[in-house]
Amino acid sequence: MKQNLGRLDRIFRFVLGVWWLGPLAPQFAAPWANWLIVIVGWITLVESFFGWCGLHDWFGINNKNQ
Repeated sequence: MKQNLGRLDRIFRFVLGVWWLGPLAPQFAAPWANWLIVIVGWITLVESFFGWCGLHDWFGINNKNQ
């Protein structure tokens, strides 16, 4: 697994993941939407630590040098 996320992208994903998993996360009336927020929050947090994104890899995007 080769890193394909740049520094700014990793920082943005970390902040987004912490925000969406914290007490200030958006809350919706539909429970499935709240679960989607939690799942995406965990995915972005994990991606920020590993520096690898599956969608970037699938589409051939490499932001490592940015």
